[in-house]
Amino acid sequence: MFAICAYKDSPYLEACIRSVLGQNYPTKAIICTSTPSRFIEGLAKKYNLPYYVREGKSNIRDDWNFAYRMADARLVTIAHQDDCYRAGYVQAMVNAFRRFPDMTVFASDAITVKDGHPQPLERLRLVKKLLRLPLRSPYANHLSWVKKSALIFGNSVCCPACTYHKEALGEVLFSSEFQFALDWDNLLALAKKPGRFICAEEALIFHRIHPDAATVSCMDNCKRAQEEEKIFGKIWNKRMAKWLMHAYCGAYGAYSGNGASSVRIKTGKSV
Repeated sequence: MFAICAYKDSPYLEACIRSVLGQNYPTKAIICTSTPSRFIEGLAKKYNLPYYVREGKSNIRDDWNFAYRMADARLVTIAHQDDCYRAGYVQAMVNAFRRFPDMTVFASDAITVKDGHPQPLERLRLVKKLLRLPLRSPYANHLSWVKKSALIFGNSVCCPACTYHKEALGEVLFSSEFQFALDWDNLLALAKKPGRFICAEEALIFHRIHPDAATVSCMDNCKRAQEEEKIFGKIWNKRMAKWLMHAYCGAYGAYSGNGASSVRIKTGKSV
């Protein structure tokens, strides 16, 4: 099941909805928000989707946990309103779960969309693919140290590309103190728990970057760098953490949202 997190009146929300409903494997979706509006509610009614409103101030961790909790399914994908999923995403995830019922996290590769166009970002994507190599081994991707090894040099997993096994992980998914890097911190915590991380290296999601995205906002006010340096500090000694952070910051330019515009993305059905 897709739990779509909607925030304010995003022009990209409908494309996200259509992409999750356009999957070639039967699935369901819900819309969750902490910023209710006629716009969001209207789209929920248009596509006949359950619509849930969280009371209280908007907060990424609380909003994600709310969406995860509202999803009545064993396997839950927390979809971000700016992103689109290719039609084969659910099929790939279900195939992985059928083969490995102890799977706790599924993820796929992702293509970044910026300035209205899919970005090659070959170097950055290649680095992330290399970091995820340990997760490709069915003989070892259930081991905590193997799962963690894919995360110790940076977050190699795209958050909206993840599906979580709710029955195995429980009702509360995110407990991190961080605002931006909570997905990376959360994966490191989940790596310690029993279960398998599985990554499909086919790019099954389009991850959109634009000026209003949370990713760009956190970079603009330095939250991203501060939080990620703290995570490196949890894993490595101070000197190594500083060195890794210096190298990691080189990738930030790829996520600049300036000039982002609307886009139509091929996801198996017209969006």
